[in-house]
Amino acid sequence: MQLHFTKMEGLGNDYVYINCLKEQITNPTALSRKISDRHFGIGADGLILIKPSDRADFAMEMYNADGSSGAMCGNGIRCVGKYVYDYGLTDKEQLTIETNAGIRSLTLHFAAPETKENQSRKYVCAVTVQMGCPILDVSLIGLNLQGCKTFIDTPIVVGTSHYNVSCVSMGNPHCVLFVDDVADAPVHSVGPYIEHLPMFIDRTNVEFVQIMDTEHIHLRVWERGSGETMACGTGACAAMVVSRLLGKTKSEVEVTLSGGKLFVAWNHHDDNVYMTGPASTVYDGVIQI
Repeated sequence: MQLHFTKMEGLGNDYVYINCLKEQITNPTALSRKISDRHFGIGADGLILIKPSDRADFAMEMYNADGSSGAMCGNGIRCVGKYVYDYGLTDKEQLTIETNAGIRSLTLHFAAPETKENQSRKYVCAVTVQMGCPILDVSLIGLNLQGCKTFIDTPIVVGTSHYNVSCVSMGNPHCVLFVDDVADAPVHSVGPYIEHLPMFIDRTNVEFVQIMDTEHIHLRVWERGSGETMACGTGACAAMVVSRLLGKTKSEVEVTLSGGKLFVAWNHHDDNVYMTGPASTVYDGVIQI
């Protein structure tokens, strides 16, 4: 069976996208593991399915490289917005996407036409996503803890080291900690250790944050099911929320990740977090499955 796909990336956080308005996928878990392999597959951080929705303009399903499902993907949803517009599935410049974390609103931003001949053709270059309200209640994040409502700036022991961590959900769970220098952060040792701590019912993503000043942070992310990725949109939002809660930054922050920059703002009028960043198409292809 031949499967048509598009590979896309947001700040190097790359996924394989399938238009399920045309294609039928029966086992997305196995497919995500197969195509995500960077040696024997297409190579990606996971799989995203674009589907019809009765509640929004479109729906997306996201799967990590190990086949586990995720409720939300910030970089991935920006690429979904670009896909449905660039491939002619919609002409809306503001649209809604149904995710397992709820419906998210998108505003599309466009690049200038490259030549005079294609003045009528616009391509999406960036997307602003309404990412929802931060969730701090441990029972809603997925923390197996008794006797506490939130888990903010709380010490934990990792081997012989102590870290103060904060947990927040942006549709999926995140554990945020601060380091002096992200370049030297123990992402590949501490990241998987925290990901698999028993207190997290369904594992967690881990953010290593360096505060540059009140409007700029640097970030590296260990994503559950995928390992370190070049960027994580929900992780950038979680890092910004915790930084603001602890008085380290303002409510609008530029987040620098390995793959580039995101702009994240926490609107205290509606309590929603808004993320703006690029979305790019790498190539279209066909794979035999």
